[in-house]
Amino acid sequence: VFDHECNKTVDVREIGTIIRSLGCCPSEGELHDMLAEVEEEEPTGYIRLEKFLPMMTKVLMERRYRPIPEDVLLRAFEVLDANKCGHLTKEELVKYMTEEGEPFTQEEMEEMLSAAVDPETNTVRYRDYITMMVVDEN
Repeated sequence: VFDHECNKTVDVREIGTIIRSLGCCPSEGELHDMLAEVEEEEPTGYIRLEKFLPMMTKVLMERRYRPIPEDVLLRAFEVLDANKCGHLTKEELVKYMTEEGEPFTQEEMEEMLSAAVDPETNTVRYRDYITMMVVDEN
């Protein structure tokens, strides 16, 4: 699917998508570390399968980069919800996600907003959003 050239390589920009499709949720920093491990000494923009496969097998076997549990996500949203009303405004969410911690890119923010924001109220009902985005570990 990702090997568009049919030469057992994938574009380095697709590695995050591949890793996340395998149920892992590394941060951007962790993803960069993983890429550094499998990139050629002279980066080509492509990752070879024979370098990626052993690293990814080890990650999966060690169950690294597991998704954050639903209760932890809920507590995080509740901390941000100063009024304890069960939702955040679109503006609040954008501020938190772009100005705090590991900031979201514009593309990541747009993707999140398209899934999270209720278009009628322009708010994020975070319990509903969490339910939608958690990965079932079973």
